[in-house]
Formats: sequence, structure tokens, C-alpha cells
Amino acid sequence: FCTPCLQECLKPKKPVCGVCRSTLSPGTRALDLEKQIETTETTCNGCNKKMYLSKMRSHAASCSKYQNYIMEGVKAVTKEPLHNSRNFPNRFTFPCPYCSEKNFDQEGLVEHCKTLHSMDAKQVVCPICASMPWGDPNYRSANFMEHLQRRHRFSYDTFVVCDYDADEDDMMAQVLIRSLRDK
Repeated sequence: FCTPCLQECLKPKKPVCGVCRSTLSPGTRALDLEKQIETTETTCNGCNKKMYLSKMRSHAASCSKYQNYIMEGVKAVTKEPLHNSRNFPNRFTFPCPYCSEKNFDQEGLVEHCKTLHSMDAKQVVCPICASMPWGDPNYRSANFMEHLQRRHRFSYDTFVVCDYDADEDDMMAQVLIRSLRDK
């Protein structure tokens, strides 16, 4: 995981797993997994050098061939950014659908609604979903608070590199091609 993703997952208020987003609780170290990482060999996709998984992160940071390999994949699935910013929807800040407060990030909107509107049963449009290409700006959620808890427990832009304008079929084809090449 990159540092911003880990920082988001390990917020003191509510640390979550970087993979499944479930709440983290104190426990014991997974020594069997650590041993497996120390003893499993892999090959760098850039320079084809063999090494243990435990050494791969530091190698990848200094291997220019690996970094070129990653950039090829990024270029294959992304498009040029939109040049007309007036037509670009705001997917970073949202208004509260219950009151007049504005400019909440996704996590801030969830916390605001939990704190101030948890008992409000009014059916409202989710401003986060409405800003997405697949969102319906007219759909009113029957239980907005439950929707927030289930659907918006984490922010898309924090955990996923999103190209909202890319064709999903093209992106899937590129992922499949790269996965076959990686074998």
C-alpha cells in the first residue's frame, strides 16, 4: 500500500484493514504469514531479477525497469484528462442533503450526518452517488443513514485509482492482458 492509503486506513478514530475495510482490533502478529513472505521467491516484472517477497518493495522503489513497467500499465488504462473543467463534476466535496451545510469530503459528510441527522427519516438524494457517472440525481434513498454506512464507508478516490471517463470494457481488457503477461 502507498503511504496515503495506509494513513487513511490507520486513522486513530477508526483504523480499518487496507484490503476489506473491516475494523482493526488489537491482536497478535501473523508470524506464519511473515515467514511465508520471507521465504517465497518472486521475479521482478521489470528486470526479471529473482528475490524474496520481503525484498520486493525496496527493489521496486529503485528498479527503473519496474517503474517503467508500471507506467506502461497506467498509460494503457487511462485517458487524457478533461480540458473543460466546467463540465467536470465535483466528486470531492458534497452538500448535506438535510441542511444547508456544504463542502464536506465523503468522510466528513458521513460523520456530519451520523452526528446531526441520525434520526431524520426524510428521503433524500445521496450527493456522493449523484456525482458519479452511474448515479441517479433523482433517486431518493429510503434509508439514507443506512446507505451512507453501507455504501460510503470509504472514499473511492482514496482507495481506487478512478478514471470515471474510461470505458469499463477497455479497462477490463487491459487488466486481463496485463495479468496474462505477468504470469
